Amino acid sequence: MRIVLLGLVLIFAVAGWLRAAESWMQFRGPGGQGVSAEKSLPTTWSATQNIAWKTPLPGPGTSSPILVGDKIYLTCYSGYNVPGQPGDMNDLKRHLVCLNRANGQLLWKNDVAASLPEQDRIRDDHGYASSTPASDGQAIYCFFGKSGAYAFDLAGKQKWHADLGDEIHDWGSAASPVLFENLLIVNASVESGTLYALEKATGKEVWQVEDVRESWNTPVLAKTAGGKTELLVAEMGQVLGIDPKTGTQLWSCETRIPWYMVPSTVVDGGVSYWIGGRSGAAFAIRLGGRGDVSDSHRVWTGTTNSNVPSPLVHGGHMYWANDNQGIVYCADSATGKIVYQERLPRADQVYASPILADGKIYYLTRSGKTFVVAASPEFKLLATNDLRSASGGGLRSGDERGMFNACPVVADGRLLIRSDKYLYCIDEK
Repeated sequence: MRIVLLGLVLIFAVAGWLRAAESWMQFRGPGGQGVSAEKSLPTTWSATQNIAWKTPLPGPGTSSPILVGDKIYLTCYSGYNVPGQPGDMNDLKRHLVCLNRANGQLLWKNDVAASLPEQDRIRDDHGYASSTPASDGQAIYCFFGKSGAYAFDLAGKQKWHADLGDEIHDWGSAASPVLFENLLIVNASVESGTLYALEKATGKEVWQVEDVRESWNTPVLAKTAGGKTELLVAEMGQVLGIDPKTGTQLWSCETRIPWYMVPSTVVDGGVSYWIGGRSGAAFAIRLGGRGDVSDSHRVWTGTTNSNVPSPLVHGGHMYWANDNQGIVYCADSATGKIVYQERLPRADQVYASPILADGKIYYLTRSGKTFVVAASPEFKLLATNDLRSASGGGLRSGDERGMFNACPVVADGRLLIRSDKYLYCIDEK
């Protein structure tokens, strides 16, 4: 009887892991929205408090971890332009890393040679591992810029590789792959000005959308009010709504932003919400249109924005952080009217997109501070946490703890926070 009960406990534990893992198997978790239904998440921690485990990584990167079953997967790079270690371009490698979800133990890493020549310098130390992997629970799909897209089985064995272009850019590559039915969709705007859909089993091209320029955002799959699925991506000057099955453009909407857009969209109730551009704006677009919907489906336009992190939408409100000013915003999602704008105390740059869970929003700065704010239209700062030291620390390239550019991840009532140097597991229990 004891053996049977123990077996049942293990089965339910694994099933729980799998259910939770299914919700965070791509950039920003379920649907790319940055929102989790998990409860009892940590609010306070430091470099020495509430750290369940801390694992050194084999190289830096700005990609976020994903969860598949009892494993964590993430990407890194080494050999060249590691902060503080210029190296030789010929030694540049990417790594797909697998860790034990319970204790952070490094289980294996798979090295991927770079397609050379690569960008000789990438601004702001973004590096060569910026795209978060995606998974369907059967395989891991990675995008390594001009080195192409890869599929691996869960043990790290390569299944296929696809070349998606060889162009480079000072800002590097950023967009993460997403999955739709039997397709892997990759925004290779930097590498070839093309949005690709590949057969996920083989890597064979199914469709492409050409001339997608100045686009760093990860595409988002969204439901219209009528229940149809559209693929949303922003390029310079316009947002595109695309049929994800065929690559057919359904509609376009002017951004009225004169430059590129980095943040990805968030969606609620058949409306997509956007921020972006150095001199940009915030705006909302009702989905389901056809042709140029700049006038017919534009819901509202605002004047505040952020150039890097993506927003959140929850409970009739939209939340975001300005990347350079240390200001967080809340807007009425129906009208775009600003409900609050508050400066976070001694905040530095924010490149990581925030996440929302357990009634809290987590804003992570590049120096390792996390500001925990109530997910409410009334601003309330719940905690300020610092992973660099108990006494705080500034933004310093090459710091022993690294830069914090990746989005936090929710896992089993814990938070995973990744820097250039470590993966941290935060747990108050």
